[in-house]
Amino acid sequence: MSQQLFDLKGKTALVTGGTHGLGMAIATGLAEAGATIIINDLFPEKLEAAKREYAENGITIHTYVLDVTDEAAVEQTIPAIEREVGPIDILVNNAGIIKRIPILEMKAEEFREVLDVDLTGPFIMSKTVAKGMVERGYGKIINMCSMMSELGRNTVSAYAAAKGGLKMLTRNMATEWARFNIQINGIGPGYFATTQTAPIRVDGHPFNEFIINRTPAGRWGDPKDLAGTAVFLASRASDFVNGQVVYVDGGILATIGKPSNEA
Repeated sequence: MSQQLFDLKGKTALVTGGTHGLGMAIATGLAEAGATIIINDLFPEKLEAAKREYAENGITIHTYVLDVTDEAAVEQTIPAIEREVGPIDILVNNAGIIKRIPILEMKAEEFREVLDVDLTGPFIMSKTVAKGMVERGYGKIINMCSMMSELGRNTVSAYAAAKGGLKMLTRNMATEWARFNIQINGIGPGYFATTQTAPIRVDGHPFNEFIINRTPAGRWGDPKDLAGTAVFLASRASDFVNGQVVYVDGGILATIGKPSNEA
């Protein structure tokens, strides 16, 4: 099988919230496969810092200040991006937030805020970018789902509701747009070693022990572990894959617990 199936040269990818963490890892992977990268954020200073970090890795990116939940701004900015950079071939809906609040303590406005960013944002971005994809008869959309698309967990009700909704939105997008040669799939990350999880990844921390023992692979994910899946879903190699969520979780969802060496 030719490596050309995974070649993204000549393609343009927009990775929302690609200023850090998993979004940056995915954008870096797409860039290394040859794609031109665009990222957005709410804050110019974060975009400038990210641009410097990408440059240190030899990657030139294009940046735009954009709120994915602002439909009018998205409808104005996407055409500008396509004029200034090029048609968007790949959209990665990565921007998201989480609020860890027990249900009995969570206010409706807090619940709505999470759904707005994590579910309505991908809806707005996808339907706006997909208009051009439909006209061109080609496109790839990757939605950042979660293990919480499948499982519940204490204090993350809004996040889980949004990610469960995003899984179903992915399937419905595929149902409507597959005939236009657009593939819409999701990635469901497990627990990854990022700056956000650094405080709980220290030896002896109960949650660190829980994740290592709960994951058959016996470790936290490295953000680079997502790059291969993203490249696959962004490339011609996935041209007949549609409406799926690929869970990159070290095997957590495959088992009720880490296998015992004695079993």
